[in-house]
Amino acid sequence: MQSIQTPPTSAGAVDAFHVLLRDLIDYAGLFPPASLSMAQSVKNYDEYFRSESNWILGRFIVPVDRLGELEGALAERPSSTSQAEQKWRLSVLLGNDAVADVTAIRQFNDRMASPGSCRRAVIESVETRIAHAVEVKRLSAILPAGLTTYFEVPPSTCGECIAAVSANARRAKIRTGGETAEKFPDSENVIEFVRLCAAANVPFKATAGLHHPLRSVQRFTYHPESPSGMMHGFLNVFLAAAFLRAGMKPKLAVQLLEEQAPQVFRIDRDGVSWREHRLNHDEIAAVREKFAVSFGSCSFTEPIDDLQSLHLL
Repeated sequence: MQSIQTPPTSAGAVDAFHVLLRDLIDYAGLFPPASLSMAQSVKNYDEYFRSESNWILGRFIVPVDRLGELEGALAERPSSTSQAEQKWRLSVLLGNDAVADVTAIRQFNDRMASPGSCRRAVIESVETRIAHAVEVKRLSAILPAGLTTYFEVPPSTCGECIAAVSANARRAKIRTGGETAEKFPDSENVIEFVRLCAAANVPFKATAGLHHPLRSVQRFTYHPESPSGMMHGFLNVFLAAAFLRAGMKPKLAVQLLEEQAPQVFRIDRDGVSWREHRLNHDEIAAVREKFAVSFGSCSFTEPIDDLQSLHLL
């Protein structure tokens, strides 16, 4: 694999790289194609949490109906005093009863914050899939305003749903892949989602299919006989979002999303470039803080290994 271009001195590259990738990967080991047990997922996250790459690690993703199981797994993990002072940040997938889910979330956070808790953890955000824009208003009336909420919107009503998300001061979510080829949205659809979010000032996250930094052909699952296909790259997605936010035309952003050549990207002290187009440090920081938030991945090691192959770690 060829390298993304960096300047001769590594010190200059670190700043832009950290800004672009900090807290980027939400760990979803419980979900396909990994589908790990709770004990193994918690063990993995604990190891990533204490690793040299922990600055890239975001939230632990868990369904609301498995919070009790998570709590039990946390209690079985050894922890030092210093580790207990660090909070695990959680994102919870809602079920079918939002009222009951809010109660479960509040009770979990209260238990985790109590003296003598097995480990300090806090539910920072929730995620839910919707079919129609009307669901945004209904659920927003139930979910506390202070609980960051991501609505996964369907492509068929993307514009209406994002408008509703904006009107209710919530956030959007896009599914960027899955275990079969048809679950990967076309580049034009991804860019249209991002464009609509940018126009409405709606922060977003992505989920599924973003195990690799750059667009490439990969196996859809970990089964040795799994079919392969073209998968979106997380650097492509987040850089395209940043350039769109900075005024890039959608057709050009589609080209960026489909870029597969590492050598046409460059990271230096003050920013990131793709071919002749450039983002400065402040533009990248603003996008990551307020717009392109994170992506969920059932693997943390795959993205890290690929970044190392590109000589970025």
